This record gives sequence, structure tokens and C-alpha cells, in this order.
Amino acid sequence: MIRHIVAFRLTDPEAAERDARVRGIHDRLTALVGVIPGLVGMQVEPDLGEVAGHWDLVLVSEHESAAALAAYQVHPAHVDASGWVGQFIAERAAVDYALPA
Repeated sequence: MIRHIVAFRLTDPEAAERDARVRGIHDRLTALVGVIPGLVGMQVEPDLGEVAGHWDLVLVSEHESAAALAAYQVHPAHVDASGWVGQFIAERAAVDYALPA
């Protein structure tokens, strides 16, 4: 099992627009579960906003294998969702690691 973590810094919209973007990002990405083979689960959550300098949003997904993660990256549904999400992202950082058996 592989865990894929992505932290996002959003562009700087007004507060109401930011909340709508966060909801849209959450909805588009979590909808991929059940669509992309090998994608076991996904959480997309905003930072609590209590500490200055934290990233704005995090995605944590689990994949059956490294091959499943690679297939997820190029799956048309992920490419489409990522294209939409990307218009609101200023920066991203990612880490992938194997979960202990």
C-alpha cells in the first residue's frame, strides 16, 4: 500500500471565494475514489488556519501499489480533476511512501 500526500498553497482569493474553491477541490478529488482502479481512499482537508505559514490544503490518498499510484497520475479522470484544481494552486509539495505491511 502506498500513501500519497500533497500539500497545496492556494492563490489568494477573497475568503468566501476561497471556501468555495476548497469545497470544489475536495469534491472533485474525493470523487475519484471508486472511479480509478487501485485508489483505495482519499481525504482532502483544509488547514485549521490557526498557525501562520501552514499550507492551505492537504490531500492524503492510499493506493494498492506503486503501479496503482502511477496509473492514478495519468488516469483521464485524475488529469481532468488536476487541471481544474491547478488553476487555484500557487504551490504544491508531495511525498509518497510505502505503508508497513
